[in-house]
Amino acid sequence: MFEFDLVLQLLQQMCVYLVIAYLLSKTPIVIPLMQVTVHLPHKLVCYCIFSLFCIMGSYFGLHIEDTIANTRAIGAILGGLLGGPVVGLLVGITGGIHRYTLGGITAESCMLSTILIGLISGLLHYVLMKKGRVDLIYNPLLVGVLGLLVESLEMILVLLISRPFDVVLHAVRSIAAPMIVANSIGSAMFMRILLDRRAIFERYTSAFSAKALKIAVSTEGLLRDGFNQQNSTKVAEIIYRELDIGAVAITDREKILAFIGIGDDHHLPGTLITSNSTLEAIEKNEVQYLDGAHEPYQCSINKNCRLGSTLVIPLRGENNTVVGTIKLYEAKNTLFSSINRTLGEGIASLLSAQILAGQNEHYRQLLSKTEIKLLHAQVNPHFLFNALNTLLAVIRRDKTQASQLVQNLSTFFRKNLKRTEEIVTLRDEIEHVNAYLQIEKMRFMDQLTIKIDIPQKLEYAQLPAFSLQPIVENAIKHGTSQLLGHGSVTISAYKFEQSLVLEVIDSAGHYRENKKDTKGLGLNLVDKRIKIRYGEKYGIKIACKPDEYTKVMLILPLQEDVSTQC
Repeated sequence: MFEFDLVLQLLQQMCVYLVIAYLLSKTPIVIPLMQVTVHLPHKLVCYCIFSLFCIMGSYFGLHIEDTIANTRAIGAILGGLLGGPVVGLLVGITGGIHRYTLGGITAESCMLSTILIGLISGLLHYVLMKKGRVDLIYNPLLVGVLGLLVESLEMILVLLISRPFDVVLHAVRSIAAPMIVANSIGSAMFMRILLDRRAIFERYTSAFSAKALKIAVSTEGLLRDGFNQQNSTKVAEIIYRELDIGAVAITDREKILAFIGIGDDHHLPGTLITSNSTLEAIEKNEVQYLDGAHEPYQCSINKNCRLGSTLVIPLRGENNTVVGTIKLYEAKNTLFSSINRTLGEGIASLLSAQILAGQNEHYRQLLSKTEIKLLHAQVNPHFLFNALNTLLAVIRRDKTQASQLVQNLSTFFRKNLKRTEEIVTLRDEIEHVNAYLQIEKMRFMDQLTIKIDIPQKLEYAQLPAFSLQPIVENAIKHGTSQLLGHGSVTISAYKFEQSLVLEVIDSAGHYRENKKDTKGLGLNLVDKRIKIRYGEKYGIKIACKPDEYTKVMLILPLQEDVSTQC
């Protein structure tokens, strides 16, 4: 009957501690305990909290026959499980020394057992972390079983070390069962409180989906009007206000466009990006999540910065290329679950869609202007005038040649007028160019040599219509036609890595840097058209050796029309 009363008394004492634990769970001080503690600031919090519970367990224990029935082991068990071997050992030492100062025939053995309980719990933390079973650390059943085992170990140590044996044995018989029950149940219930608190955070996080929708409505169209500092600042202010987080930043690929919140005194818009996590997110096109616990975060600008964790999400534009990042921050010792990764990526997707829509609108306008110029340039009045004059001259001396010239002229203009497809094969483009070249060759007679070298395996490579003819026309108009003697134009194609390279080489070498082409289509117009469609790494490159040659290279992604080959 005595043992039953002692169990009830210890359980009452344990309930007081659990009430304290519950109240603490409502404060920021236990936030580090809701995730596995791996960094020094959080370890210190873990040590202080559970050392206090160790001390309270001994101080308010029940004095039974020159020993103390207590719930001291709860602190050592949880300190080791959540903080690891070092924290568990330190909590055990602190709680053990305090128990030793209270005296009694079991003082030495209780001190040693408290140290061992902290160390064993910490070693279990280490093993579970190594096996990737963090979930088991927060399993109340496992914690309860651990409490049962280590309290049984404590009773065995008391019997082995403390003397006189008969007195100690009688005391152990009185306190063993109550302490094993109270400490096992207390440890499990304490962990249950932490789990419930984590569940509340998760439910709170799931409610952010509604906020994401509100953010989407509030930011609609802002970045579509331009991905710049002014618009980015407006977006950052909305996100910061709605999410109630430490800070929000938006960057392009090189500099900070906007920064709102903690640290805005040194994270200045317009300054270059220095954060390794941001540069890595841009380079790898991957989300970078530094929670400040498992993954350390340190401000790259100011070591005293109060920001302690960050989520860096790439913003993507055309062809899924990274155009910048959005960064969400929390202050040190603040759990990052107020923003989950899914919500952050959702916001980034919304902003990326706006940026892409703005880019597409800009490109559509530019492409529309380009296509209008293309249509105007397709029939060059000056070329037609020269071709008709050539035809008149050829008719007088060779009717067969005249007939061929008319056929070439017909082919050229027919393709101009009937090629409605935006994308054509290289074979079709060469036919169009060849018709033009045959007309020019008759015009210049023996003063112009044409060479076309296109591998058969590349004939069905795809490219935008009217991409090659303007380059060839430029080679003759501004190149070989200016020579007093013989001139030549060579057209070739080859594969380089995953690109199609078309080369047009004239023997004049009259190209000059920054020379503006104000007539016809122009190389600049072709280059812009290719870059708009395929990206900046494609387009035109020019090499020139004055008075010897000009080489124009048109670089495109290698795409083949399989259906045409069949």
